[in-house]
Amino acid sequence: QVQLVESGGGLVQAGGSLRLSCAASESAFSIAAMAWFRQAPGKQRELVAGISSGGSTNYADSAKGRFTISRDNAKKSVYLQMSSLKPEDTAVYYCHALIRAHNYWGQGTQVTVSS
Repeated sequence: QVQLVESGGGLVQAGGSLRLSCAASESAFSIAAMAWFRQAPGKQRELVAGISSGGSTNYADSAKGRFTISRDNAKKSVYLQMSSLKPEDTAVYYCHALIRAHNYWGQGTQVTVSS
């Protein structure tokens, strides 16, 4: 069973920055497509950013220019650097891994942006 453990969430003022981290237990991490999703209260979970095993990235329009996803295969970790945060970024952020056609989720980390 693949375990994903997120960290780095918290409370930040609008305009501030946070860096989320996700550590994976899976030795096959290097072949995994990784992503960050978020879910705000009363809303559906949505993709924020993704990164392929080869390092290609994609972003939701709301994240472009403000968020950066990266990965470190040696550390089996993926990161989400968030800057210029807005109150509407407030949500639980989830790490996701796609490994050999199986989906895995972390437990989530709360990000709260105050105005």
